[in-house]
Amino acid sequence: MIAGLSLSVAVAATNMINPLITGNIVDKVILSDSHELKLLFKLILIMISTTIVKSIFRYSYQVIFEHCSQNVIRKMREDLYAHIQTLDFSWYDKTLSGNVLTLLTADLDKVRHFVAWVLYQIVENVLIYVFSIITLGLINWKLMLAFLAIAPFVIWLVQKFKIHIGPAHMRVRDQFSVLNTRVGENIEGNRVVKAFVREDYEISKFDVDNEAFRKVAVENADVRVKYTPWIETLCGVLPVILILFGGYLVITDQMTIGQLVTFNGLMWAFTQPINMFGVLVDNTQNFRASAKRLFELKELHPTVKKEFEPDYSALTVVPGTEVKTDDSIKGRVEFKNVCFSYSNDVPVLTDVSFVIEPGQTVGILGPTGSGKSTIANLLCRYYDAKSGEILIDGKNVKDYDPQFLRKNVGITMQEAFLFSDTVEGNIAFGNQEADFAQVEHAAELARVKDFIGDLVDGYDTVVGERGVGLSGGQKQRIALSRLFLANPRIMILDDTTSAVDTETEQKIRKSIKEQCKGHTTFIISHRVSSFKDCDLIMVVQNGQIVQKGTHEQLIKVDGYYKDVMQEQQ
Repeated sequence: MIAGLSLSVAVAATNMINPLITGNIVDKVILSDSHELKLLFKLILIMISTTIVKSIFRYSYQVIFEHCSQNVIRKMREDLYAHIQTLDFSWYDKTLSGNVLTLLTADLDKVRHFVAWVLYQIVENVLIYVFSIITLGLINWKLMLAFLAIAPFVIWLVQKFKIHIGPAHMRVRDQFSVLNTRVGENIEGNRVVKAFVREDYEISKFDVDNEAFRKVAVENADVRVKYTPWIETLCGVLPVILILFGGYLVITDQMTIGQLVTFNGLMWAFTQPINMFGVLVDNTQNFRASAKRLFELKELHPTVKKEFEPDYSALTVVPGTEVKTDDSIKGRVEFKNVCFSYSNDVPVLTDVSFVIEPGQTVGILGPTGSGKSTIANLLCRYYDAKSGEILIDGKNVKDYDPQFLRKNVGITMQEAFLFSDTVEGNIAFGNQEADFAQVEHAAELARVKDFIGDLVDGYDTVVGERGVGLSGGQKQRIALSRLFLANPRIMILDDTTSAVDTETEQKIRKSIKEQCKGHTTFIISHRVSSFKDCDLIMVVQNGQIVQKGTHEQLIKVDGYYKDVMQEQQ
């Protein structure tokens, strides 16, 4: 970068040479009585050499700045992507996916453009302007001051332009993010759109957002068009000043014709930066709009924070290595008067308390929205409780390193998410060190082997984005095998078998019973049949635990559990 800036300074300086030589040719060769051809060839050779050197320097620094810009955005993209990984669920809950994509693509490309082109253009044009003023002043300070007469008007116009173009760029950028979100949402939900024949409705929604983008883009262009012609008009006054005042100075013998020719040759060096001021301010404000959003993202910090600096000597976690499960985690779980609500402050859990001993299998039943999955989310510390304590082995979850905690508290989510990868890659996602035999064993436990032979390439079959091409039950079984392979000390199965048939569920239930030996396990389900082998069952309603007991105990008392069992028989 420093080398590029140095070369741009050299190019700005060499731009002054050829106009000066041209003036000397006029005065010392053309208008001279001797007409020295030797001097003419010498001066022309210098002009040609200067042009070649300038071209080499300009090519070199453009290459340098382009390479630097690519390195800058690569590092920024890596840093921002890594930063996004540190943000917790509460940020993802309220952030539009299109905005994130815009940040990592369009906004970063504006940073690249600024570094690759705008930065050296600013340096070069400022230096050309300064060098031209100095050079012209040394030739004839009166004509130079006449040129500078337009400067206050240009500065005023550029300042007004800057004030209006900045917000305009921000509106364009934000609406582009909305447009990205609309397209991404439609692509992701295209099956629902087609299932309900809502193509026309989706097109109309897109048209509204697209029209909004067109509107702000036109407003942005209108601001640019409003000011740029005035700057060009002011620059158009300079040739008039040159002819009138410069001609007067020549007539009165206050400057030579050669000096007037030099002024004419350097007029571009005076007007180009002025014309470029508007363009550079436009590009800079465009960059600032994106940089502001990127800076806002970088300044975000996870609400779920490490409450301490973990003592890595006591754990199997060391910086720079993969976090592993730890046999020192026994699996005792305790909720003490836990209350929680999401951002809308509507209570989701109220005064929830329970104790689960190591190795126990616990079932959680309740109506939709009662807080079952929230218990799982809090145990994994995807969110922090508003009040109360959550303890694992008598230690507050806030006192564990979050990565260490989540490696030892594994979960299969309600919605089974698969990456655009092979079946084997999806299963091994939570344990990259596992060999194929371990992957196959986990797949067998989750009954993935029942359908793996139907796939074209078996375990090497690449599933589509989010598991497109697989049934809901198949995706759930792959997600379950991923958890089995990770083998955490505490396992949470959140509605893991909701999309599989009864026969497969019975087989999976046997596998879960086998895999969960020695593990503390939470099974969240709407099916009473999933709880037959549980040591304890908790019924959650309206954010509170209203019933506790074994299957045999709960079916003997009136309540939600007994009602659900009777409905499902």
